[in-house]
Amino acid sequence: MKVITRTNYVKNLFLLGLILFSTAPLFAQSTEDNETKPKFSFSGSVDAYYRTNLSTTDRSETDVEGNVVSPVPAPATSFADQTGFALGMANLLFTYENQRVGAVADVVFGPRGDDAVAGNNLNQLYVFVNVSENTRLTLGRFNTYLGYEVIAPEGNFNYSTSYLFSNGPFSHVGLKADFAFSSDLSLMIAIMNVTDTDTNLGGAYSVGAQVGYSDQFLNFYYDGGEGLGFELDYTGGFDLSDRLYLGLNAAYENNDGDSFTGAALYPQFTASEHFAIGLRGEYFSTHVNGDSDDPSVFAATLTGSYTIDNFIVKPEIRLDSWHNDTPFLDHGADPSKSLSSILLAAIYSF
Repeated sequence: MKVITRTNYVKNLFLLGLILFSTAPLFAQSTEDNETKPKFSFSGSVDAYYRTNLSTTDRSETDVEGNVVSPVPAPATSFADQTGFALGMANLLFTYENQRVGAVADVVFGPRGDDAVAGNNLNQLYVFVNVSENTRLTLGRFNTYLGYEVIAPEGNFNYSTSYLFSNGPFSHVGLKADFAFSSDLSLMIAIMNVTDTDTNLGGAYSVGAQVGYSDQFLNFYYDGGEGLGFELDYTGGFDLSDRLYLGLNAAYENNDGDSFTGAALYPQFTASEHFAIGLRGEYFSTHVNGDSDDPSVFAATLTGSYTIDNFIVKPEIRLDSWHNDTPFLDHGADPSKSLSSILLAAIYSF
């Protein structure tokens, strides 16, 4: 009886050892698969706002001579340019990635998205390859590397956008290479279609570059005058204290004598876990054939930001004041150099 018991015991040990030995590679493979399994993620945002003008009416009126007078409803900047209750956009971002390759599809719907992508709903669409730990190649349509602000509203502190952002490119279609030389130093070089152009029927291309050091970026774009022309742009910022941050943006663009220059400061103060307040002060000037008397504008935008989980409420007041131009109307329907407005925006990100 003991012999039989011992034999069965040894047999069982042998079978258990065989099972463990044969399944060990499976466990190892399963662990390895979990570590290298491609990752799919889905994120995005939805936003809407209410906006009204303080220095002029929001609607068309009739002057003393019976003529219909339509005031300019908003500054000549991108987005947030409607009055009354208005829609921003729905932004849906799909990302698929493993250790070496991946793809991104960024789809937008709504007025803000239409203005950014000319109505084709594709904000970004690209594939990428991690050639090495510090080198990535990207091919397709990607948002611009120029400027301080971005298209998606949750990426900006201010809800309305600046003149610098609105006059630069939104997106590029082409091939870029990103190099990370250290945690501080980076380089990007790119060859692309002319800015904001998905196809290339004319045979013209553009080149771009970005040098980054400690979150300070010097950006370059050139297309030989086929679109934007030439642009040099600096974007960065500094933590002045634990609660106070100062963002910076300056740019110069020239296309065969037609040019713009501008600079913007973005001081932002974090008052608590849920509330912050920020000011954008911007000077922007346009020049036609180098004429120094061309219009310039100073715009000041004060924005509050109250956050509850993924929900952000942004009250904002903005003043735009032009020199050598009267693009607005006052309450008497007379030409005016300035426009003041307020808005309340709501953004939900997921």
